[in-house]
Amino acid sequence: MNITQEKIDDLNAVVKIAIAPEDYTPRVDKALKEQAKKANLPGFRKGMVPVGHIKRMYGKSILVEEINNMLNENIGKYLTDNNVEILGQPLPKVEDEKDFNWDGNDTFEFAYEIGLAPAVDINITSKDKFTQYNVTADEETLAERIKNIRKSYGKMTNPEAAAEGDVLYADLAELAEDGSVLEGGITSTGSVRTDLVSDKKILKSLIGAKKDDVIELDIQKAYGNDTAAIAKLLNITDEQAAAVKSKFKVTVKNVNRLEEADLNQEFFDKLFGAGAVTDEEGFKTKIKEEIEAMFKQDAERKLQNDIYTQYSEQTKMQLPDEFLRKWLKATNEKLSDAELAEGYNDFAKNLKWTLIENKIVKDNDIKIEYKDVFETAKQRLDAQFRMYSPQALPEDQLAQYTTNFLQEKENVNRIFEEVKASKVFDHIKSVVTLNEKEIAYNKFTELA
Repeated sequence: MNITQEKIDDLNAVVKIAIAPEDYTPRVDKALKEQAKKANLPGFRKGMVPVGHIKRMYGKSILVEEINNMLNENIGKYLTDNNVEILGQPLPKVEDEKDFNWDGNDTFEFAYEIGLAPAVDINITSKDKFTQYNVTADEETLAERIKNIRKSYGKMTNPEAAAEGDVLYADLAELAEDGSVLEGGITSTGSVRTDLVSDKKILKSLIGAKKDDVIELDIQKAYGNDTAAIAKLLNITDEQAAAVKSKFKVTVKNVNRLEEADLNQEFFDKLFGAGAVTDEEGFKTKIKEEIEAMFKQDAERKLQNDIYTQYSEQTKMQLPDEFLRKWLKATNEKLSDAELAEGYNDFAKNLKWTLIENKIVKDNDIKIEYKDVFETAKQRLDAQFRMYSPQALPEDQLAQYTTNFLQEKENVNRIFEEVKASKVFDHIKSVVTLNEKEIAYNKFTELA
């Protein structure tokens, strides 16, 4: 077997493979004998079919299979042995395909296009400076969080008249231009949430509404053309909601109000466990700690995004774009030209960062071990289970779930990439200069 590489330019090459009869004949003969042992054909005892008979019946298909196996095995081996770093997978050159007799005497010649990974030159030093934000809870954010928690543990009441924030449970009917109910129009029974009404004049008309009141509502204006909210209220599709132009008759059936839970010991114990919090000040402190822990994750994502953006922009590299577009089309049959054109830049950007990550891993001998993958997977599963129950699973049970989860190759690859990304960012943070800065959450959100 002869394998050669013809370099087109720094990013593209063609690998040519020649397979002579002496290369494939022993494999084909072995496959024919194995098939003869397993064959169960009329007129022959099982396992006693002559090899010549098998060759006449299945010889060509077995030859095709063995040639394909040899190609798959040897292309990868050649690239690995010769340290050829490629992007995507080799693609057969269609224009170079030849007609073969497939009679056991051919010398097969195949050619494959490959996209070469570019050289990556990245320099990370302590001169590189980034801001590490310490995000604190401002009073407005804290008050909103406390309000939401109290409402989630609150009780539903039915006041006589609606106030801002209340929900009008109502029958809705589409109106004709003359103000009458449109025959065959949209009708629905749903909840008109006043907190979602963006038009102040319409909101004012809803405040004070009582049971059995009838209100004419311009639904598009009320909801600021929010298609999803309108679709949910009218129980129609997003496409239908976008097309709604009519006003609606709203007949109030009930006024619903979610009262906030009282700040008492029963409420504190429900949230934090018996005796963990005993007064309003302690409750406020606890909530502040919890949301600032979440803000810490937001700040970490911001730092990672800043690092990603800076090194992506300053690390210049070219990709074999034409090859990659062709490879994406070849491996995604349903991918349209329009979808490829729209998504290629994001694909290329992510690929460049992957190459930067791999360079950092290699240059700094960063190890991603199975125990790291296992522990990260276990943490992710634990977090998922806690969404449904605050009670932690026993350690041995969680470990078994993790082992089962990692039986799937897709899950292993995903967690591996997550661990790799984390270790790369940790390395970068250990080298660069991080300037800490305290900032209120409402100001931090303006940085995004």
